[in-house]
Amino acid sequence: MIIAVDGPAASGKGTLAAGLAAHYRLPHLDTGLLYRAVGRAVHGHEGTAGFEARAIAAAERIDAGDLDPEYLSTQAVGNLASKVAVIAGVRQALFDFQRNFALQPGGAVLDGRDIGTRICPEADVKLFILADSWARTERRARQFEARGQKVDRDALHAQIEERDERDRNNPNGAFYPAEDAHLLDTTRLDIEAALRAAVAIVDGAMARKAKQ
Repeated sequence: MIIAVDGPAASGKGTLAAGLAAHYRLPHLDTGLLYRAVGRAVHGHEGTAGFEARAIAAAERIDAGDLDPEYLSTQAVGNLASKVAVIAGVRQALFDFQRNFALQPGGAVLDGRDIGTRICPEADVKLFILADSWARTERRARQFEARGQKVDRDALHAQIEERDERDRNNPNGAFYPAEDAHLLDTTRLDIEAALRAAVAIVDGAMARKAKQ
């Protein structure tokens, strides 16, 4: 079973994907970490002539051992991730990594921004997670504060909305709900309620498939 989970930054897609993976005992890949790892690798080279080439080279060298969430979950790395994600060569270099993970025996859960539309269009279940931008700002702020970081919520909100715009207008991306995706708005849901809703969607979708 392949489950694709897409959505904007801080919508809860990563936490839900991890919860679904644990519930169904499937491996999980946070594909955003791939772009974060590439972004981290080119830190300090923004605006230089060789930025794109460095990013593509970093994407071609990516390894599962590079995907440490704690190391890659800073605000600065997140901003860099969205900048390298618009580079066609980076996306192409990471495509096979994601496909191979998804197609392993037994299936997998992947979360990101184009899983249901481009990486796994044949996924058994596709979820697109939504949440109000201010709710997402508060969630991300609490994550940073839990690590001891000070947060300017207005600035963070502006960054989240800027990233949403960049993701939506990425000419090399596919950041939109697939036609057969199930929309799940988590704005007013805590993680337990959101996970219950996601499990219900997956169970319902698989039950319908079994009857076909």
